[in-house]
Amino acid sequence: MASVALSEAEKIYIVHGVQEDLRVDGRGCEDYRCVEVETDVVSNTSGSARVKLGHTDILVGVKAEMGTPKLEKPNEGYLEFFVDWSSVDLRALCISPREHCWVLYVDVLLLECGGNLFDAISIAVKAALFNTRIPRVRVLEDEEGAKDVELSDDPYDCIRLSVEDVPCTVTLCKIGCRHVVDATLQEEACSLASLLVSVTSKGVVTCVRKVGKGSLDPESIFEMMESSKRVGKVLHMSLQSLLNKEESLGPKRPKVGFLG
Repeated sequence: MASVALSEAEKIYIVHGVQEDLRVDGRGCEDYRCVEVETDVVSNTSGSARVKLGHTDILVGVKAEMGTPKLEKPNEGYLEFFVDWSSVDLRALCISPREHCWVLYVDVLLLECGGNLFDAISIAVKAALFNTRIPRVRVLEDEEGAKDVELSDDPYDCIRLSVEDVPCTVTLCKIGCRHVVDATLQEEACSLASLLVSVTSKGVVTCVRKVGKGSLDPESIFEMMESSKRVGKVLHMSLQSLLNKEESLGPKRPKVGFLG
């Protein structure tokens, strides 16, 4: 991950500002920078999205290919990703149990890192999955019971994934006695410990992970969890509103910012 060198005076300035709920760029502790989301940006994918969060620039592409369901989950398709994206309804990717399913390959390309990498990636992945169109398939069976699949030739005859329960990551960096969301590289340099919280649109926490060499006391963890739920709900609501608006504008849509 990218890093930046700060003098002790610069660190003290940032830490003191955070204690007063006033960050260097004028934001409060629970405010995100302006986020730009653009979907359908890569032509040879089933779905794609590009997200710019400050100076962090993420490109995500999703490709759908026919595959065979895994033995332990014969009624589901699956995602090939760095982590298990268990909040997606994988049953929607199954074509024929034990025989055919859709496999979604999710590729993440980091174009530039300017802080808060995990949040930006989670936003981009959710936007790309929302943008994903999978051809509708018919399963044909002959007189002998052999099955064959037939893909629709109509580009508009497709299925969409429900991303309602797909979580977004909210990273909270502990700086001094307080914590901030969407930290810049300079703020990350002043933090010894962060909490990565995966939150759904309903404020349900699905995963928590601490990063950094510093420690977090139980009271701080509780406060950070509550902050992640508040911020996560707003983040999901704003993102979904933006995606719906962008889709309604058609292919020649402009980039749209939110939470800024």
